[in-house]
Amino acid sequence: MDDMKRTCRDFCEALASSAPTPGGGGAAALCGAVGVALGCMVASLTVGKPAYAAHEAAVSEALKKLDALRQRLLDLAEEDAEGFLPLAKAYRLPKDDPERVAATLGACRAPMAMAQCCCEALDAVAVVAQFGAKSVLSDAVCAAAVLDAALRCAAVNVKVNTREIAEDAEAAALERELDTLLSEYTKTATAIVRDFEEGRL
Repeated sequence: MDDMKRTCRDFCEALASSAPTPGGGGAAALCGAVGVALGCMVASLTVGKPAYAAHEAAVSEALKKLDALRQRLLDLAEEDAEGFLPLAKAYRLPKDDPERVAATLGACRAPMAMAQCCCEALDAVAVVAQFGAKSVLSDAVCAAAVLDAALRCAAVNVKVNTREIAEDAEAAALERELDTLLSEYTKTATAIVRDFEEGRL
């Protein structure tokens, strides 16, 4: 079953169970989609309002990007669950067995894509937080905080696998890319929250 088609209660029940999926990857995807949806709400409540007409083009573009990212993150939850199945079967093999290495790399792909989506979303949310309707500014800030958590969670789900095959060149490249994204975009999220707390938004 596609986990994103469950009710929120059913998803949390499945997450709390002993079943191997959904797990941290599915949680990261859902968390990211929630953060993106908050950004969408703020943008939707801004577009068309005369008071924000000067920045309508920027907010409209952010909304378009966020809508696409929301759908992508929901799809990635299912891709993450599918990516775990070959890895679960390969656990019996030695860590350096090519089949296990391939399955481990496969399990990295969905959470890595989630991390990339969260970073793209944070760029759009930064626009929404700056130019969006002030009546829902807190929701834009919440979007940044939730996306920060989703990004960190997705990163954990990549690194738990890349560490198993640390000598693999592709795994090392994934870690380098991930570290670059984390370094930049956790700062982006923190800056949005800090600017709100210190009255600059």
